[in-house]
Amino acid sequence: MIDRDPDPRPVPPERPLPGDCCDSGCECCVQDTYAEALADYQARLARWLERHRDAA
Repeated sequence: MIDRDPDPRPVPPERPLPGDCCDSGCECCVQDTYAEALADYQARLARWLERHRDAA
């Protein structure tokens, strides 16, 4: 039987590699996508840390 954590710590998004951005001004740039994912991660982590004060 696998005992899974019902409230695991959020995992940060992977940072894009230097060659992932083509620098052509794409409407949906990997840098923009990463920034949005990072902001979401930080918000989820802050809420998780409130629930797990002993983890800080």
